[in-house]
Amino acid sequence: MTTAYLDSNDLLDLLSRLMFSEGTGNALPVLSRKEFQEMVSLANSHHVVMRTMDRLRGMMATARDSERYEWVTEAIECERTRIDNALSFLRQVCRALTSEGCDAIVIKSLDHLPDLGSDLDLYTNAEPAKVIRLMTHKLNAQIAARSWGDRLANKWNFILPGLPEFVEIHMGRLGQTGELIDFANTLSERSRSLPLGNHSFRVPAAEDRLMICTLQRMYRHFYLRLCDIADTAELLETEVVDYDELQSAARENGIWEGVATFLTIVSDYVHNYRGRDIVLPSSVRSASRFGADQVRFGKGFLRVPILPHSARLYASEWTTLVLNGQLRSTARLSLLPCLATAAALGQKITGSDKGIW
Repeated sequence: MTTAYLDSNDLLDLLSRLMFSEGTGNALPVLSRKEFQEMVSLANSHHVVMRTMDRLRGMMATARDSERYEWVTEAIECERTRIDNALSFLRQVCRALTSEGCDAIVIKSLDHLPDLGSDLDLYTNAEPAKVIRLMTHKLNAQIAARSWGDRLANKWNFILPGLPEFVEIHMGRLGQTGELIDFANTLSERSRSLPLGNHSFRVPAAEDRLMICTLQRMYRHFYLRLCDIADTAELLETEVVDYDELQSAARENGIWEGVATFLTIVSDYVHNYRGRDIVLPSSVRSASRFGADQVRFGKGFLRVPILPHSARLYASEWTTLVLNGQLRSTARLSLLPCLATAAALGQKITGSDKGIW
């Protein structure tokens, strides 16, 4: 129990303990209203509100802390309302796409269950013109402004009436600059059904899900959220992962070292709070470039060092594409440093990278 004010580092540690520790609940501090609100805001950024607040509510009930029990319950109910609304729209979008013969693979968004991300992400092999026409005419969606990065990645964001979140649809390409075409083309045939309520969604196979998360975290944003660690840890421990298939596919696309590094970071981070590793094959550990000791908390997230670590991962992907003769993909990927530099400059000058990244 403590009376010292908890800063963002303390709150991240608290959320991490709620997510991963096994039996340290008695050491939780007594939160002020302001600290609790800041913790919920941080949990929202990391897409772990439902999971952390559910455990915290149980602790408040055990401690008979009725005031904080009400705070937690209010946060849970507010987030549940948001998620229920978003899922109802996700069902509509998937039904609309499949009714017109389009693939509708939900990527990333449903990985966080019982939480949900800040937008709804899908992938389809359908032609952009068909998808845009369907979204705007059948669902009355508006097309959001597209950044340079959106155009390279071949993705569109749609605004639906009554839905605060964007619907982001990747079309025919994956990767930070849309360089991974072959991988994208196999996503649908390898997808599986995920029952949720009275509806089933198509989601990527476990191996593809790990590759997609790696692409987003290690090659695009260069930071991790608690949900990425928790989602991946749960997948590795509850589902059958074909590591040989994962290594083969990731190596073919030049991102095996990134995947191995991402999985090592996840295992290390969980070990810090749980006291035991996630069991990973030796092939993963040997291919990993670094672990969680190189990750630092900054600006609300767990930051992956761009230099030299992420730069080396980028160089490895670029080299693989060159050696595989994928010249168009290589040319697209070559634009990433320029894009990242422009985004960083825009952030520094205007405080936003909007329109670039």
